[in-house]
Amino acid sequence: MVKHMKSNRLPISFEFFPTKTEAGHEKLINVARQLAELGPEFFSCTYGAGGSTRDRTLSTVLQLDSEVKIPTAPHLSCVGDSKAELRELLTLYRSKGIRRIVALRGDLPSGMGLSSGELRYANDLVSFIREETGDHFHIEVAAYPETHPQARSFEHDLMNFVRKAKAGADSAITQYFFNTDAYFYFVERVRKAGVEIPIIPGIMPITNYSKLARFSDACGAELPRWLRKQLEAYGDDTASIQAFGEEVMTRLSEQLIEGGAPSLHFYTLNQAEPCLAIWKNLNGI
Repeated sequence: MVKHMKSNRLPISFEFFPTKTEAGHEKLINVARQLAELGPEFFSCTYGAGGSTRDRTLSTVLQLDSEVKIPTAPHLSCVGDSKAELRELLTLYRSKGIRRIVALRGDLPSGMGLSSGELRYANDLVSFIREETGDHFHIEVAAYPETHPQARSFEHDLMNFVRKAKAGADSAITQYFFNTDAYFYFVERVRKAGVEIPIIPGIMPITNYSKLARFSDACGAELPRWLRKQLEAYGDDTASIQAFGEEVMTRLSEQLIEGGAPSLHFYTLNQAEPCLAIWKNLNGI
């Protein structure tokens, strides 16, 4: 067992996804209230492929920001949206006091080509937000330490990231990963390219092997063989999977903190306990 460290309350943040049912939404808000007790820097809320959850993202963001009292950043993607639609959303968020946005190209819905929408790439969206709103929004962008699954190469993906940063991004949140070397190498290469914005590692708590394997295969996150084999060995033993996952992700978080990560961003999957457990370990509670 690893001897857990005290993180000195490193800044943290949490991501949620908008739900389809009222019961699911009530659970999300309750989870957010629990995690708000940890004093996160911000929450973020995802945006479905092609803007498919636009209304639910909007209502969730406004409720988290106004009722849970944690600054909340909506994900905003440009695929499938016109400049007029994006301008309308930016105006609305600005009028509601939202000060942070996660700017993404966005996932492509089935049958939709990359040419859909007036803006094709995330750097175009970042530039558009800056042109429309100046410095009103703190803009987060995505980073892929293990390379975006659709990228032609690591070098090509690295240059895409540099373009996003130089277009006006303030900081970046990474795809989750299980190899800290990938993160530190990515940061090193980015710095050599002249980009100094904070790059916040994304943390994915491990609670379910089949879901994790499916997510990882889809998003290009490498699930190491040793980790895959150990999770497979637990079979349907949910308690063992969760205990092992907590230990693995606590250790990974400790390595990131020790290596100088500026913050940690947790992909909650709308659950509180896995994130709370890791946070308590990190703070020696």
